[in-house]
Amino acid sequence: MKTFIPRIVLTTGEPAGIGPDLCALIAQRPFLCELVAVTDPDLLTSRAETLGLSLHCPTVDLTAPPELHRPGTMKVLPTRLSSPARCGKLNTGNATFVLGTIEQAARICRTGDAHALVTGPVHKGIINDAGISFSGHTEYLADLTGAYPVMMLTAPGLRVALATTHLPLEAVSRAITFERIHTVLTVLHSDLMTRFSIEQPRIGVCGLNPHAGEGGHLGREEIEIIEPALKALNSEGLHVEGPFPADTLLTPDRIKHLDAILAMYHDQGLPVLKYAGFGQAVNITLGLSIIRTSVDHGTALELAGSGRIKTGSMQAAIQAAIDLSINHAHHTRP
Repeated sequence: MKTFIPRIVLTTGEPAGIGPDLCALIAQRPFLCELVAVTDPDLLTSRAETLGLSLHCPTVDLTAPPELHRPGTMKVLPTRLSSPARCGKLNTGNATFVLGTIEQAARICRTGDAHALVTGPVHKGIINDAGISFSGHTEYLADLTGAYPVMMLTAPGLRVALATTHLPLEAVSRAITFERIHTVLTVLHSDLMTRFSIEQPRIGVCGLNPHAGEGGHLGREEIEIIEPALKALNSEGLHVEGPFPADTLLTPDRIKHLDAILAMYHDQGLPVLKYAGFGQAVNITLGLSIIRTSVDHGTALELAGSGRIKTGSMQAAIQAAIDLSINHAHHTRP
């Protein structure tokens, strides 16, 4: 039987940041997939030259079967920069370039010409400064694909999903509704089964407030919203536990008995995950019609072109995309 080779499409993210560096560096390594960067090939070859690397960037033929990646080569789907890119120097003129690469990459995943998308880090601020409303990849890809996204980060031995993503802290409480908790946990449970092949996922749920509300003395969201949502989900056959105080749920003894944890907001769950696995953590968007993974860090403008970056998270994101693509192929194979 012919070996399945997934085609993994990459975006370089903010051109002034380390996204192009990451692509140039990981192109030197072997991967059991075909890698295709949606970017300006001159950006990649220029950054590779800055880093003292040799890089060949042929245009991909999406009609041909995927081929195994060859170190020193990065196939590209060419998209030209809107403005010149300089290491560490943000330019609002390239905001449309950044978003255009995401749109093209998502499109070829949706058409089946690629099997998964790995996104490089973007700079939300400069996109908004360009007059374009943008809160993050997760929300943007949801709009492109018409889906309800759930943001989950993984590290060895730990998966943390988020009930809310890129919101100011003052807005989180208003965003915690019965409908949101029910929907997010339904998506998380479904994707743990279909994408990670976990037959009966066990999910632990954090409370919103300190001590999970202390019986209503420190907030009533647990009593009035989260607990009823969990009760309804358990009656539907899911296995969800909580709500628990986050500071006791996010501990090794509790985590080892769970397949995933749902945190109520970004900085409740992710600091623990990044402490446990920074450089190996991967951001995965659940609930989409496509497979999307990403690095767990930002643009690191001050390191662009320096040669002082680590590629661990990008390598882990690519490997996760490969594994999820193979898993999906096995599940959909007639």
